[in-house]
Amino acid sequence: MTNAVSRETILGPSPSKEEILARVENDGIQFINLQFSDVMGMVKSVTIPAGVFEHVIEGGQWIDGSSIAGFTRIAESDMFLIPDLSTYAVIPWELDTFPTARVICWVFNPNGDSFPGDPRAVLYRQLERLAGHGYLYKTGPELEFFLFERNGDAIAPLPHDRGSYFDFSTDPASVIRKEMVLALEKMGMDVEASHHEVAPGQHEIDFEYGDALATADRAVTFKYVLKAIAQLNGLHATFMPKPLEGINGSGMHVHQSFTGIADGKNAFVDTSDPYGLSAIAKQFIAGQLYHARGLSAVMAPLVNSYRRLVPGYEAPVYVSWARTNRSALLRVPSIRGGHTAATRLELRCPDPSCNPYLAFAAMLACGLDGIERDLPLPEPVEENLYHFTDDDLRRRNIPTLPATLGEAVEEMEKDDVVREALGDHVFERLIEAQSSEWNAFRLHVSQWERDRYLEVY
Repeated sequence: MTNAVSRETILGPSPSKEEILARVENDGIQFINLQFSDVMGMVKSVTIPAGVFEHVIEGGQWIDGSSIAGFTRIAESDMFLIPDLSTYAVIPWELDTFPTARVICWVFNPNGDSFPGDPRAVLYRQLERLAGHGYLYKTGPELEFFLFERNGDAIAPLPHDRGSYFDFSTDPASVIRKEMVLALEKMGMDVEASHHEVAPGQHEIDFEYGDALATADRAVTFKYVLKAIAQLNGLHATFMPKPLEGINGSGMHVHQSFTGIADGKNAFVDTSDPYGLSAIAKQFIAGQLYHARGLSAVMAPLVNSYRRLVPGYEAPVYVSWARTNRSALLRVPSIRGGHTAATRLELRCPDPSCNPYLAFAAMLACGLDGIERDLPLPEPVEENLYHFTDDDLRRRNIPTLPATLGEAVEEMEKDDVVREALGDHVFERLIEAQSSEWNAFRLHVSQWERDRYLEVY
């Protein structure tokens, strides 16, 4: 373990109050959205006039957390927001009406302690723990989404196009994606590529790889920016994991690596290894595979998530790792031109409905458990796992992910590493929310059941 490192080392530099206030004035900003997230990853916001922003920077903004999912009870509802000035960004589609900027905030209790239900603080605690080992955690989430037509105020279950993977001529959304890219870039995000995905109406826009807290912030920003641009075009963007039956669902594959604090080098690289992976990278893989079932409820948090996690639609359900095998849960992507600094691990089971702060925190904690306990790494599986029989899976000792949210919650309840990573407050409220959703789903009688059974029995 190294000595404790500074907050700036973990989070990067932040502008001063004077620098931010100057930017607010130069940008002609009239309002500031103070943004934070609830336990389920939904964006919450308090809007203040720009003229009081200086006071909020100095003393925080008080809020009532009693009605925010997973926050706190009425008897202990007071808390306050402290802006993270490094997250200042102008909201581009509001410039012509009421010029507004966004700043993401930390949430605190009245006594000045970090609020344990703040998802951002949950991730920071794990980043601080990793920094004690001498590393920074880098992530790159790839969020897939669908564009649907609207019928007035209603969302029609009709994809906006009939395109498929990388299509252009049959992709009328190519122009809308460009609008989305420009909006993301104006909010400070470096976009690397955009394209049509496999299913009709499905798309992907990839943004820069970087420090885990920053990329979690970007993932949250990404979702509401795309929803806003879609709405301006008379469409609806959804990050629901499996909105349509019989076609691919939307994933959020997450690329991961460690960078050494002392040397700035990728700690997952070992050019002498057949897979190009260092011992610490292999231990990290082992930890994530060991805890994969307990992680599922964090990375795939909805009843609908388990409509996506089925064989046959490129979604990983088998707890294994490989290089080129996309049916594996975790793979080692190829790198271009011997650029070993780009070595990374891709976890393929998260979906874009998850809270990225909690997902990254739990993923990191489970990988660290593999490192700290030197967990053994199973042999890679390069065959197509979708062709394996149940006997093949048993013989190769390859587990599967939970098949339902109910099963995933049961697995999470048994995983002490996931509990510790999230903290008791978030863990218990996540269990409560997901158990409630699962019970509501179990009691629901669907049209499918009526069509299948009503006349027969």
